[in-house]
Amino acid sequence: MDRLNAKLYLQNCYIMKENERLRKKALLLNQENQALLSELKQRLAKTAVTKGNSNGNATAGGRASLPDLNSAPPAHGHDKGAPKSKKATAK
Repeated sequence: MDRLNAKLYLQNCYIMKENERLRKKALLLNQENQALLSELKQRLAKTAVTKGNSNGNATAGGRASLPDLNSAPPAHGHDKGAPKSKKATAK
């Protein structure tokens, strides 16, 4: 019984250590993701302001609306409505 407890204890320690390692990795990935998202938003805003100035369509305050990158992509309407059926021709 003591041997089983010792084995389970070591497995538990290993799992906790691995959990902590993965938690740190997830934190670093999240920080990197946030930095990249911030950079992307800045680039999009800069591009929108540049395009707005050239077209005379700058938004109020020179800020363009940015898409929500965490939402689902918009539907492009490729499959709107019922599929069109072909008329059967008699032979």
